[in-house]
Amino acid sequence: MKTTLWMGMAAAAAALGASAHPHGEQWALANEYPAASMTAEGDARFAKLVADHTRGKLSVVTMPEAKLGYKSREQLQAVADGRIAMATSFGGALGDDEPILALSSLPFVVADLAQAKALYAAARTAYEAAFERHNQKLLFATPWPASGIWTKAPADSPQMLARLHIRTYDKTSTEVFSRLGAAPSVVAFADLAAKLANGEIDAVLSSGDGGAGRTLWERLPYFTAINYAIPLSFTTVNRDKWQALDAETRRAVEEAAAEAEAWQWQAVAGRLEQNYARMRANGMTIATSVSPALWASLREAGRAAAEEWTAQAGAEARALLDRR
Repeated sequence: MKTTLWMGMAAAAAALGASAHPHGEQWALANEYPAASMTAEGDARFAKLVADHTRGKLSVVTMPEAKLGYKSREQLQAVADGRIAMATSFGGALGDDEPILALSSLPFVVADLAQAKALYAAARTAYEAAFERHNQKLLFATPWPASGIWTKAPADSPQMLARLHIRTYDKTSTEVFSRLGAAPSVVAFADLAAKLANGEIDAVLSSGDGGAGRTLWERLPYFTAINYAIPLSFTTVNRDKWQALDAETRRAVEEAAAEAEAWQWQAVAGRLEQNYARMRANGMTIATSVSPALWASLREAGRAAAEEWTAQAGAEARALLDRR
C-alpha cells in the first residue's frame, strides 16, 4: 500500500513538475510546510505575481504540506533532477549537502530582523552558487520568525532542557541540544505530528509560524522565546527549465521573485506578535525571557556548535560571520 501511494505521488510530481498547457507553461512549487505558514503564503503570493507579470504565459501551482511527497532535504535533489520544477526548502535541512545554506540557522548569530536581512544580503552570492551546484537558480528567500522551544512544561532551567526529547531542524541545532544534555533528533515538519502523537518527542525547536502552530499547541502548551535563529527558506527553480524560458519571461519571473521577497521581509516584522496572539488564544503560555543560567548554557552550546559548522563550511563562511 505504501509503495502504491509513493508511486502515485511520484507520478503526480512528474506530471506537475513542468508541463505545457494551452495557456502557457505550468510549474509545481513544492513546500513541506502548512499553507498558513510564512513560506507557503509567500509561495502563493509569488504564484500570483508570476501570473500577473507573465500575463499567463507561465503559471505556478503551489503544493504546500508535502503534497508531492517531498520534504525540504529531498526537494534539493528533486529539483536538480527535474522531477519537480520548483521548491521552497528550509535552509537548515540542506546543510548536509551545502553547509552554507544552513548559515541563517546558526544559533544566536543575529539578534534581530535587521541583522538577519544584512546577513542574507552578504551571503546571497554564496547561496546562489550553492544552488547552481545543484542545477537550480535561487529566486528568493523567506525569513521565518525567530525559533523558540515548545514544551509540555516550562523550559526554565538547564536541568529542564536536559530532560527533553526535542525535535531539531538541522545538524547544528542537534549538536546544540546534545551539548545541553537533551535527546535531540532532526525531524522534518511533515513528520512532526505523528512523532508528537506517539510520544517519540516531547519538545520542538520551531517558530511554529502560522498553521504550523496548530500541530504544536495541542500537545505542547509552553513556548520559550530564546531567539535561537531567524532562519531562511529558499525558493528555487530547476536551471534547465529556467533556461528554456525566453528572456522576457525570465525577466518577468525575476521581477515577481523580487516583489515576493520584499513582501516577505516586510511581513515577518509583525508576524511574531500575530503568532503570539494566536498561541495565547489557544491556551499557550509564552515566556519571553529566560534565567541567566539557562541563557549562559544556551549561548555556550550555540557558540561551540557554530564553530564546528564554520570548520566544515570553510573560509567563505567564516568571512561572512566575521562581517556581522
